[in-house]
Amino acid sequence: MNVLGRAVKRWFDVVVSLCGLIALSPAFLYIYLRLRRQTDDTVIFRQERIGMGGRPFNILKFRTMNFDPEPDGVPQLAEKSDQRLTPFCRYLREHHLDELPQLWNVLVGDMSFVGPRPERQYFIRQIMQENPDYQYLYRIRPGVTSMATIYNGYTDTLEKMLIRLQMDLEYLQHRSLWLDLRIMLTTVRLIGYGKKI
Repeated sequence: MNVLGRAVKRWFDVVVSLCGLIALSPAFLYIYLRLRRQTDDTVIFRQERIGMGGRPFNILKFRTMNFDPEPDGVPQLAEKSDQRLTPFCRYLREHHLDELPQLWNVLVGDMSFVGPRPERQYFIRQIMQENPDYQYLYRIRPGVTSMATIYNGYTDTLEKMLIRLQMDLEYLQHRSLWLDLRIMLTTVRLIGYGKKI
């Protein structure tokens, strides 16, 4: 993607994320109030991820798990049938509504709408032991959605992480504004039809 393409992509991210934060404010309020009734902790969950240039940032999500989902301090991958989720929280995660606060991450430049999903350093180390090409993903902003998100499904094993990496590297080689638009439209269509990606 050339300089103009990157500028247009960033401009698009800023405008759409800002409009999304405004337009979806009723949904934010509803989810906030529902979650507030079932937790004594903060409703917005922050977790360190690694972004462009290998720099850490705090990804934002609605809190869908118990106060201490990793009591032994070892990072865990959430599973589809995770017992730590309430029915409402499971619905949010299945339809990616817990990720709505990432509109703020996009607005401030931590993320883009389209790009490789950002990962935690703990899991990046495991991935790079198998495939050190992960480092190339540091060249671009991580994304809210990607081809891997659409076609690889919920990433809950190292094997799926490695498959996702191959798809992300392919995106890195062929990325364009047209490809980004296709990925975004496909994501919206699948979520709109209720597909659990």
